[in-house]
Amino acid sequence: MILYGLKNCDSCKKALAQLRAAGHEVAFVDIRTEPLDATQLADLLAHHGADILLNRKSTSWRNLDETSRSLPPQTLLAQHPTLIKRPVIFTETGSFVGWSREVQTACGL
Repeated sequence: MILYGLKNCDSCKKALAQLRAAGHEVAFVDIRTEPLDATQLADLLAHHGADILLNRKSTSWRNLDETSRSLPPQTLLAQHPTLIKRPVIFTETGSFVGWSREVQTACGL
């Protein structure tokens, strides 16, 4: 299991702690230093959609100008990885975005 997020993100810290406490081996990857690659972004967008993957409530989104906001989602997320809703979790069976009750259940919690 790989969890992509930010080291200071409360949701990421909570998800990582709960997954590890449940016995999962979880590798943490900080998206600021190791962003998702183009293939991963394309797969996430195809599976989850831009409405779920793109965090339009974030400070990063509010700080963007209209020109940047109008870029295609994959380009925007590649240029600004902190716009990705977190955490992003890859398991053997699929990928999950966020730390909702549904994601926790899907991850065996």
